[in-house]
Amino acid sequence: MESKVLIMDTVEELNGTYFYAGRYNLTATELLFMIFCEKTIAQFDLGFADYGAIVAIISGRNTIPTRTKPAGATKGTSYASKAARSVFRKAQFPFGIQLPTWTKGYTPWTAKRRMVSHIGTFVGRSIPLLGVLILAFDVSEITYRTIRDYNAIARGKDRIW
Repeated sequence: MESKVLIMDTVEELNGTYFYAGRYNLTATELLFMIFCEKTIAQFDLGFADYGAIVAIISGRNTIPTRTKPAGATKGTSYASKAARSVFRKAQFPFGIQLPTWTKGYTPWTAKRRMVSHIGTFVGRSIPLLGVLILAFDVSEITYRTIRDYNAIARGKDRIW
């Protein structure tokens, strides 16, 4: 749910252009961009979750040098992984359960799935993924709200869908 009240100036048509938020002679594209900017600011003004997402992603970068690893392994370790492994030490999931983690990025083109049984490894690799999911949610919310509000304002041929 959107916690902010939508505040905007009147919307009027002027020679086939739009008047919105104190700006006039806006094309349909410019109107869409203005609404997009408003929704982006409103979304990232919500607080801690967005900052937490950024911190989670950055903490997952492999910037800490580490021991020599086998060929093909990702070099370095992350702050998230190091912290999780120090908390959980060598604790493993019960009953030999293994859960999936992702290494080498989070895009479908670069990500590699690895099954792990150590809790610390799982948590350390999941923290940045959680950050990526939070930001993906933000992007989808911004997109939805932008299109919803734009379609409420735009004339028939300018509407999206």
